[in-house]
Amino acid sequence: MTHLTTLPAVLLLADGTVFYGKAAGKMGTTTGEICFNTGMTGYQEIFTDPSYFGQIMVTTNAHIGNYGIADNEVESNQIQISGLVCKNYNIYYTRKQANESIQDYFQEQNIVGISDIDTRQLVRHIRDKGAMNAIISSEILDIEELKAKLADVPSMDGLELSSKVSTTETYTFGNENAKYRVAVLDLGVKKNILRNFDDRDIYAKVFPAKTSFADMEKDFAPTGYFISNGPGDPSAMPYAIETVKDILASDKPMFGICLGHQLLALANDIPTKKMFNGHRGLNHPVKNIIINHCEVTSQNHGFGVVPEAVRASDKVEITHVNLNDQSIEGIRVKGKKAFSVQYHPESSPGPHDSRYLFDDFINLMKN
Repeated sequence: MTHLTTLPAVLLLADGTVFYGKAAGKMGTTTGEICFNTGMTGYQEIFTDPSYFGQIMVTTNAHIGNYGIADNEVESNQIQISGLVCKNYNIYYTRKQANESIQDYFQEQNIVGISDIDTRQLVRHIRDKGAMNAIISSEILDIEELKAKLADVPSMDGLELSSKVSTTETYTFGNENAKYRVAVLDLGVKKNILRNFDDRDIYAKVFPAKTSFADMEKDFAPTGYFISNGPGDPSAMPYAIETVKDILASDKPMFGICLGHQLLALANDIPTKKMFNGHRGLNHPVKNIIINHCEVTSQNHGFGVVPEAVRASDKVEITHVNLNDQSIEGIRVKGKKAFSVQYHPESSPGPHDSRYLFDDFINLMKN
């Protein structure tokens, strides 16, 4: 196991704020939009979630790496975050199910990080100032040089990223003799979504992000369509908005999660916006206003639908609201078998309060 480094590293935010700490992962330099996740567990799922592509992750839990890395606890085939910021970077672990340390994992996949900083101070700063770009380096410690590099990093606002994380080839998941066939538009789909489909007798075929509705229909003739989660600005994805519109016109059942939720809104002339901070964690309360029931949810998004536009729309109705800030967490299209949620019902390791949404999708396909 690799020994813990004591070499210095620096984190520079776009507003000029500087944090000094110790190098973690690969020695080097990385950039991205900085954000924080409030989850107490699940760091490996966070690292490999394609929705985090292009982002530097700050973990609010004090210990990261303490239970090691297990091959089967991933949401994609590689680490997707641009970099890691944490308090205690633990390379020693005792969990028998783990295969390797976080340090070995990061070095294999060329991930740069910084540890031993006051993450509580950093999170409070981001919370007050909003999401912004940042740079981590364990090879360049000159602040002026880092500022010059950071100035070249594009804003997440207006950035199309799903085509960078989507599959390049179609593939299938599950039992081909299953009762239902679902076409998955892969904008950054998480593996546990596919596992949830398989658990419910769904045979899924996963298509690259820019596949048209006509091609999916001709190739697979699915029972229903799923629009996945993913990174970037939904308004910068006209190709996906057009696909969602075509699926709606077909009257086939459709389910969207996270980015899929935002695209369903855009397909119904409801705009999206970049949030001040976004929602990222395992503990967000959401109310299902249809059945008057509250769920503790897992969330990861930096964009959202414009609440006033949803409330004014005659095309959709609200199904879920966030109890912290009243943002719109779920909609369904009037007169169509189409619905979506902003949060993650497939969340692994949890919570599992919202798994019923997969069953709701099944019921639409039954009928």
